[in-house]
Amino acid sequence: MIGKVRVRLQKRTLASTRQIDEFDDLLYETTISSVRRRWRAGQGTFVLQSRERATFDAAELAVVLSHFDLGVLESITDFPRGSRKSPKVGIVCERGKFLLKRRSTTRAHPERVHLAHRVQALLTATRFPLPRLISARDGATMLHLRDHLYELFEFVAGHPFEHSVEESRDGGETLAWFHQVTSPIPKLEELPLARGDYHDATGIRTGLCAIGGMLKSHDSFVGQEAELGPLTSELLASYDKWSELATQRGVTQYPPHLIHADWHPGNILFRQRKVVAVVDYDSLRLSKRIIDVANGALQFSIMAGGDPVTWPDHPDEGRYRAFLEGYEARWPLTPEERNCLPPLMAEALISECVPPIAETGSVGPWAGFRVLQMVRRKLTWLAENEHMLLRDSSGP
Repeated sequence: MIGKVRVRLQKRTLASTRQIDEFDDLLYETTISSVRRRWRAGQGTFVLQSRERATFDAAELAVVLSHFDLGVLESITDFPRGSRKSPKVGIVCERGKFLLKRRSTTRAHPERVHLAHRVQALLTATRFPLPRLISARDGATMLHLRDHLYELFEFVAGHPFEHSVEESRDGGETLAWFHQVTSPIPKLEELPLARGDYHDATGIRTGLCAIGGMLKSHDSFVGQEAELGPLTSELLASYDKWSELATQRGVTQYPPHLIHADWHPGNILFRQRKVVAVVDYDSLRLSKRIIDVANGALQFSIMAGGDPVTWPDHPDEGRYRAFLEGYEARWPLTPEERNCLPPLMAEALISECVPPIAETGSVGPWAGFRVLQMVRRKLTWLAENEHMLLRDSSGP
């Protein structure tokens, strides 16, 4: 019985962490009211959210795991990856290796989690590469205890993205596979899917205003206060420009589609340069497939590593081209969709960085101000070299 097993938490990890920490709840779903509440709570000093990770305790684990038929436990290991607010542990037991994840019901509505599980079951039936959900003793794949939801997944062995062209191509092809499987789902508009995305998002504008007006006291901006306001204003103007261009090119006219909404290498495991598992279906939403494609092209091609000040302005052209070639090998884009890629990539770049900076003042280990400077440089390159991206996305 689980109650007789001594639970030991080890300090090693089962996988490397992503370069930029996940931020599960995209800022475009928030409003300025939450920012103002944190401002008032600090009585004039902006209150940043804690960067500490939520954790399980031994008693909680004993109760949760008693609902699953896992046999004798050998070890339970911290898994500090993804959202800091959703703790995870790796489990080695008589039945194999598994990953347990906890989410708060105030941040993850049970209806949406249930829908995500239905989508994962559909994907599993087509042999799509993803970790299998493990049912509890009562047959449910979601355990609801008090204010928390728990999910147990099989553990899939693989390695992180190694920045190869081959991995990028397979990442693009796997996204097209995901879109093909989910495309026939009927009556999407009636499902409890989140709406909205990084295109023309009020929340992103709100976040940029919050950074420029309320975060000057944060350590990452000390000594840069005079430049912070003009920098965020410039990024806001750039976001408006690219958003308008994407709209002019017809992005809002495409049919609705269920999208992954968080397609990046940190949510994919590889083996021998092939995708072996796509994880994290928490952000599923109703949008346009080109929203996924543009974000994926950005994430797989971005040149990063070390201090953001040293990141190259340009993307990796080979990985960018390979990702799109992989996608179009399964499901070709229309010329109009390809034309939307550069402005959407610009919007995605801004949207990737604004939420964590507005929440914590930084992006992972990097100071927010240096990240914003990097974003400005990359946007300048994009504006001057859009023709290169359009050339490389011209299709077969």
